[in-house]
Amino acid sequence: MNDTTIEPAPSTALAWNVYGAGIDHIGRDGRPETVDVPRPRPDQLLIRVDAVGLCFSDVKLLRLGGEHPKLYGRDLTKEPTRLGHETSVTIIEVGEELRDRFKPGQRLAIQPDIYVNGRSTAYGYTIPGGLIQHHVIGPEVLAADDGAYVVPVDDRMGYAETALTEPWACVEASYTQRRRLNPLAGGRLWLVARAGDERSYDFGDALRGAAEIVMSGASPRLESAARSAAGSNAALTTAAIEEAAAGGPYDDVIVLGRHDPATIGRAADALAFRGLLNIVADAPLEGPVEIDVGRIHYHYTAYVGTSGTDVTAAYGEKRNRAELRPGGVAVVVGAAGPMGQMHVERALAMANGPRLVVGVDLDPERLAAAQARLEPVAKARGRELRIVTLGREPGALEATVRELTGGAGADDVIVTAPSGQAVVSAAAAMAPDGMLVLFAGVPVGTRVALDLSPVFLSGAQYTGTSGSRIADQALVVTKTIAGELEPRRALAAVGGMESAVDALQALVDGRFPGKIVIFPQLTGLPLTGVANLADDPEIGPKLAADGSWTSAAERALFERYGRSAVRT
Repeated sequence: MNDTTIEPAPSTALAWNVYGAGIDHIGRDGRPETVDVPRPRPDQLLIRVDAVGLCFSDVKLLRLGGEHPKLYGRDLTKEPTRLGHETSVTIIEVGEELRDRFKPGQRLAIQPDIYVNGRSTAYGYTIPGGLIQHHVIGPEVLAADDGAYVVPVDDRMGYAETALTEPWACVEASYTQRRRLNPLAGGRLWLVARAGDERSYDFGDALRGAAEIVMSGASPRLESAARSAAGSNAALTTAAIEEAAAGGPYDDVIVLGRHDPATIGRAADALAFRGLLNIVADAPLEGPVEIDVGRIHYHYTAYVGTSGTDVTAAYGEKRNRAELRPGGVAVVVGAAGPMGQMHVERALAMANGPRLVVGVDLDPERLAAAQARLEPVAKARGRELRIVTLGREPGALEATVRELTGGAGADDVIVTAPSGQAVVSAAAAMAPDGMLVLFAGVPVGTRVALDLSPVFLSGAQYTGTSGSRIADQALVVTKTIAGELEPRRALAAVGGMESAVDALQALVDGRFPGKIVIFPQLTGLPLTGVANLADDPEIGPKLAADGSWTSAAERALFERYGRSAVRT
């Protein structure tokens, strides 16, 4: 809670509304437009936007316009939206229905990954976001599926640092278990057997809760065992593999025995949203399986397996981890980018984290800047950090990782580059029981060939997440206040309200080796690298010793360029 007296809201505000695809369709004639600031209804808050972090997701929305998945074909010329989902805000006025929950002067971080009746209505996408000086928020943010999508903060955290808790929350979320790891009660299940397979499988309760079971290729003995394990509540039918695959999607698919890669691929394609594929086999597949890796990231499709005959041994969190391996080797692909740097920093800062963290990328200059920012974290935590510039030749990542690990491969590989080829290379660099984290969202429909044999033979993991939840962002705030994380370190450039278009173009061009934050309350501040502020006589001395951003530097910036928004 901030008890500082809050100034009344102005009658107008500057805003960067989005009217279509392309950077020339944000604002009016390359400048923010003036819009009216409404008074809040009884169920609304009037907020002042203090800081907005920019993200490649913003670039994606500008590129696609109304065709962006979260805009649902919206005609932006008639119903514009607004970028800005990484936001720090202050409450100015509180509608009478909300006065028992919120107070003027209270500071909040908005959690943008909002759902209403199970449908994504994200802030900064479906709901116009924070690239505006003042606006109102109501039930669309404060009374959605998970309640109020806001996280309280206080003046122990700066404006920029608060805005950066959102991308940090996405990083935290990528190490939480988002996959479904047990058969879905009341779901559809496809059981795929192999002719000539004489193993006796123990189904346990894997089939017990299914409402419908389709069986393909089962021998009379196996079919009888499956019917007995399913009980009397499930509707059981049989169908050839091709027919059954066409009858998808299925919540669960269980593949028994060593099938050809094409059959495994058909099983994977038949998975529903949050579908779970369990491969139960004791010998490697004949080759890699072509799967849609975009669905791992966006649809949370899961791949589990076991080499024994106990079908249920593949399920559950004990068999299928989501966190980095303690004392292991973690490799971050795309470590020069802002999000890659966050993954590296988190791995270094973990209390029981990897012994060696390797950051790889193609750009030596940006990698050097990342190393300068991250080396102090490694030294403070007593961890080994290796930053490596990759060549572009095939197999470069695998060769680098094998050399650093004595041929063992990485325990964890995190991919922050939205490339199908990067996924293939990352999988090749894994240890047999390693984990691949697909952080960057390759589009659904991106098909690559992956070796799925380690999944059932060694417990390898292929995971991915999209966005974050309120709890993830609240955890980042808690860790920040406790000194376990420092979101401020990711900041590479700042700008005032007029510089948003320049900042978006800088993001596309990769002009800065870290995050860009816009301060909507500041006018006349051009887009400026944090490194360039080191020589400023008033702001430079308030940066950290290593040149990184601080709340003190932020206050000095606001004292120069802002008036009413200065915090006391």
